[in-house]
Amino acid sequence: MAIDLKTVGGRIRACRLETGMSQERLAELSDLSPPYVSHVERGAKGPSLGALIRLSAALGVTIDYLLAGSQPADPAAFMADAQTLLADCSLIERRIVLQVALATKTALRQARVAT
Repeated sequence: MAIDLKTVGGRIRACRLETGMSQERLAELSDLSPPYVSHVERGAKGPSLGALIRLSAALGVTIDYLLAGSQPADPAAFMADAQTLLADCSLIERRIVLQVALATKTALRQARVAT
């Protein structure tokens, strides 16, 4: 299956615009240059795997979505991972993990508002 670079770039651009983010801000968040982001969005260059990972993280979408247009819609998609992570934690460790997760969630949402 061949990957259509223009389609992938279009998805990246659509996600960026949906969040109100500039190409410069996306480049900054994904540690890429603005011209590179522009080339990727136009389909002129294919992103490396590392760049794709950083772009998907900065945009808050999965790599599956950027490549294939699908993303797990199941709200419980990562619950098993969280349960495995917490399974051998003490109550104190669980409380700390929860506090870190809440702080991370708050920071992510504030970053989206700021962009």
